Amino acid sequence: MSTFRIHVEKDYLGFCSGHFITYDGHQCETLHGHNYRARITIEGPLDENFYVVDFVKVKRMMKRICDELDHRMLLPLHNPLIELDVQEESVSVRYQHRHFLFPREDVVLLPIPNTTAEMLARYICERALDELHKLGVHDLQAIEVEVEEDIGQSATYREECAP
Repeated sequence: MSTFRIHVEKDYLGFCSGHFITYDGHQCETLHGHNYRARITIEGPLDENFYVVDFVKVKRMMKRICDELDHRMLLPLHNPLIELDVQEESVSVRYQHRHFLFPREDVVLLPIPNTTAEMLARYICERALDELHKLGVHDLQAIEVEVEEDIGQSATYREECAP
């Protein structure tokens, strides 16, 4: 069986965000940030224009997703160790003795358990797949997103698509 694959990696597909990660059940990183970069690979058959997906559509879609995360504090909604109190104008975050208060407009609440590169890659991949479906692209074989948080340090999430 043969397959086609496109890969999009651009300098402008990045986001500068703050975060912290809980780990080992009782540890917590200090608040810090990264200049993340996102890459996407899409596999599937060619359409009537001989595209897997038009590069222009993929670049615009990924730019929108990255822009939503850019210059924001990324917080996980599904972390049992982190207590969030979301108000109209602020988000209060507690982890053991630490307490942070962020303006609501500076926060992105993500439906993930932790803001690791792995979970960010999965989140972006799922968002991209949803956006592609809205664009009418339904017959993909696989989609893969890589999130780099530092040079030489990245995580990749791949989802096989149902036929």
